[in-house]
Amino acid sequence: MSEREQRIRIAVVDDHEMFRAGVIATLQPYFDVVGQAADVEGSVAMIAQTKPDVVLLDVHVPGGENGGGAEILTKSRAYSPDTVFLALSVSDSPQDVGSVIRAGAQGYVTKTISGDDLVSSIKQVHEGYAVFSPKLAGFVLSAFQNGPSANGAFGGPIHDDELDRLSNREQEVMRLIARGYTYKEVASELFISIKTVETHMSSVLRKLQLSNRSELTRWAADRRIV
Repeated sequence: MSEREQRIRIAVVDDHEMFRAGVIATLQPYFDVVGQAADVEGSVAMIAQTKPDVVLLDVHVPGGENGGGAEILTKSRAYSPDTVFLALSVSDSPQDVGSVIRAGAQGYVTKTISGDDLVSSIKQVHEGYAVFSPKLAGFVLSAFQNGPSANGAFGGPIHDDELDRLSNREQEVMRLIARGYTYKEVASELFISIKTVETHMSSVLRKLQLSNRSELTRWAADRRIV
């Protein structure tokens, strides 16, 4: 474990004390756990004080106006704009997934995740990647695609001129990456090398003027093209 990885500063938000303690015990060998909280108000105050690199955020926590992880995320932006949020929840419903992703979470994993995979997911979101539990990929897209009619947050028309910038292969790679596939999974799905996937991904980001996988996921979901 490198020093750089150990310096990633983590905070854990969950209203179940035993679960929170277990997560912290799992993460402490790998990261610097700088804070924990169990409700909306305490979480916002803790994040403002500690300014962690990554917050593991439960979707349903008590307090606040709406009592949820999305409210914590929204309110914390003003105090710690560089903090990245990874939702960690027992819920796998499209409504819950959509609420925190729209609020700006970098990823969403369920509490069935293994300790090793959780450590890996934290490192990935810290590096700018969007991370979702494999079975949630469809839910994420469903939440983006079906939610706009209710709240108007997304749902603009497909911009064919933007898609036309991409080759057919680049569009295939873009759609799989936006669904939460890893480079290795994309390579296996399309029968190409991981290096080729990386090359196509770089081209996609450049042509669409996006910075990372998270922006691409939101770009694709916004346009309902995945």
